[in-house]
Formats: sequence, C-alpha cells, structure tokens
Amino acid sequence: MSSDPLRLNAFAMACVGHQAAGLWSRADDRSEDYRSLKHWTNLAQLLERGGFDALFLADVLGTYDVYAGSRDAAVRSAAQVPVNDPLAAVSAMAAVTETLGFGLTVTTTYEQPYSLARRLTTLDHLTDGRVAWNVVTGYLDSAAKNLGFSAQVAHDERYDVAEEYLEVVYKLWEGSWEDDAVVRDAERGIYADPAKVHDIAHHGKYFDVPGAFLCEPSPQRTPVIFQAGSSPRGQEFAAKHAECVFIIAPTAKHARRSVDSLREKIERAGRDPRSVAVYAGLTTVVRSSDDEARALLADYREHSSREGALALFGGWTGVDLAGVDPGETLQHVTTDANRSALSSFTNDPDREWTVDDLARFVAVGGRGPVITGSPQTVADELEEFAEQADVDGFNLMYATMPGTFTDVVDHLVPELDRRGRTAPKVAPGTTLRERLGSGDGPRLAASHTGAQYRFSGI
Repeated sequence: MSSDPLRLNAFAMACVGHQAAGLWSRADDRSEDYRSLKHWTNLAQLLERGGFDALFLADVLGTYDVYAGSRDAAVRSAAQVPVNDPLAAVSAMAAVTETLGFGLTVTTTYEQPYSLARRLTTLDHLTDGRVAWNVVTGYLDSAAKNLGFSAQVAHDERYDVAEEYLEVVYKLWEGSWEDDAVVRDAERGIYADPAKVHDIAHHGKYFDVPGAFLCEPSPQRTPVIFQAGSSPRGQEFAAKHAECVFIIAPTAKHARRSVDSLREKIERAGRDPRSVAVYAGLTTVVRSSDDEARALLADYREHSSREGALALFGGWTGVDLAGVDPGETLQHVTTDANRSALSSFTNDPDREWTVDDLARFVAVGGRGPVITGSPQTVADELEEFAEQADVDGFNLMYATMPGTFTDVVDHLVPELDRRGRTAPKVAPGTTLRERLGSGDGPRLAASHTGAQYRFSGI
C-alpha cells in the first residue's frame, strides 16, 4: 500500500442542506448559521488546524425543481436552497488563516469571463495566492431560465463554451500584463508601464474581449484549476485544463473506472497523468469506537429526508422519481443535466440500484460513500479506498456542520498523522499551487495549456 500523503479538502456550500438531506433538523447541527460570517471564519480556522489543503465550496444558480415537477420538496428539506454566493466570505476566512486554500465553484455558462477573471484575481491578491477555481458548466434548467436562457445549453456545447472561456481568461491572467509591467516608480510618477500592458484582442464564437485586463498580476496569476465533470466530454476538458479533479462515486471500484479513464485522457492530451491530483468525495462518521459511529450513522439516517434526497437526485440528473415504485430498478437515460451523477448508479457493475436504495444512500453523503467507525477503522478504509480507486486524496463531505469536520480534525487527522499519511505542513505565504505542487512555483506549469498565453514579446 502506498505511503503517500492523503490530501484533504473540506467540501461545503453556502447553504443549509448540502449533501445530507434533512440533517439540519438535528439539535447538534449548525448549518443554518451559513448566514453568519463567524460560521465561515470558525470553519476556516478549524480546517487550517487540521492541515486541510482547502475549503472547496460548491454552488448552484437554480433550485432543484425536477422532483414532482416542483421546487417544493427542495425548499421544504432545504436541499441546496436557500443558498448564498460562495465567494463573499472568502476574504474574511483568508484574514483569519494563513495557509488554507479556497476552491470556488463558478460556472462558465452564466458568467462573463472578463468580470469573473477580475473577481478571482482580486481574491487571489487578498488571500496571498490561495485561490482555486472549480470550473463547472452548470446542470440546472432552473438556473438557465432565470439567467435569460429559454432552456439549458446542450451538455457538450456547454463544454465548447467553457473551452473558449478558458482561452479568454488565460489571455487575461497570463498575457495581458507582462511580469515587470508594475514598476511602482514614485520618483517618475509611474505605477505601471503602459507599454507592458496589452490588449488581448479576443474575437471568438462565444466571446469578444478586445481590451486589456483590469488587474495587475496576482501571486498565482491563474488560480489553481479544479474540474468536477466525469462525463466523457467533461474528462476531455479536465485532461486539457485541470490541475486537480474532483470525482464522486458510490464505491472505490466505480471511482477507479472514472480515474483510469481520466488518466488515459490526460496522457493522450500530452500531459503526465500523475501531474493531476484526483480527489474523491465521501463522508466520514468518526467516533471513539465502531459501535458508537455505526449508531450515530443510524441516527443520521433516521433524521434524514427521503424527499430531500430524491429532490437532490432529480436536480443532479434531470430524472424525476416522484411516484415511481420504491422497488423499481433505476434505468439510464441521457439528459442535459449532470450525466455522471446518473451513470454512477445506473452503470454500477456490482449491483442494480432501486429507487429505495438510492434514496437511502443519497440522504446521507449524497453520491459518495459514508465511511464509518473509529479513527483506526476510518483511516484503514480511506487508505484502502485511495489504493483501490487510485486517488490522491478526498473532498470530505459533512453530515452535520461543523460536527463532522470537528471529528475529522480532532480524531481522524491525528490517526492519519501517526501513519505518516498527512500532507506536509506549509509556511504562511505559500500559494495553493505551491502547496499542491501542481505548477512551476506559484505559476502554471510550463506544460499546462494556459502557459502558452503568456506574453512572448511578439
């Protein structure tokens, strides 16, 4: 078994119910405090104490309204609604931490690249280079309609848009301002040399961005690029652009199929398949003994919302299971929603999933497994999962907030540390890209496709 570090991110969202449907109703859950800045600064400090690489924040721009043809189930169970913007609290969290990174989910389908590039650069400045961008293309019809589209852009075309989007932001981040454009010469009254600030002159199928970038270069210039799509088209996109990939699968065996396919595509794209870190999403329930942890998980399931779980599944997949017999087997269909979310259950080689199986599984932990037990048991299973799935680490999801992460930091991390499986500590001032080792220092690796857009003097 490998002795490499198991890298850890915390997976959360600026909402009440993220991947555990209905558990906000428990007395020990503080998810409703997502509206409070203190909620986020406390969480950031906890994760930094635990040596996490980053807090990885999900987001959606619409409601989960597929189940029973209505958003009502999602609203009742607080299934990712209400939800706030994931970027707003980052500056405050950065102010109370020194090394924790921040992975931010923003879609390329509904944001203009020029303005998003400025927002992410601003945060990269304010965090001293600790920002990552999880590039997503969206999957909710409700989001498309509220953002001016008559319907969602077709799945593969969303990735065509994303390809050009990345080209635009690489030009802005990497090529518009030369490395020595900012001179800060007070005697001559010159802050930046105009001759070294360039228009990007981008005129494409989806975007026209003629001018220069508004921001001077930040510590990383381009944020660390995460990607979370596991469809064939999503993996092709990741193979070209991603420095880190986030996957969710119900079992290690299923995850391994996705990882093997991804690494093959990375190699075909001309990159080292081991240069891209893969994080698997799962939930841990850690207590002092296996029996205590299993009892807690049973209690979680008792408090969970079946309706909320099916609302989440409907939003992810575009498939409405309202009124379907609980014993009926899931069937695969092609939709323009999150294709990998449906495939992970309908193409499972080891079992057929019924609607009832699915609802029980998704209610605690979403699409990922729940690993339960003592610190020793959970550490054993994480090591085994990482080996079987060939992943580099985990995006750890929560059942209760902040209890799940407190248990991980206080009990699981010390056990992983005793085994030599925690990532090395980093000094304040270390950028996230340096921490992950995914680039050339704080900058994109020279082999990364974004590096070709650096100013060449031509």
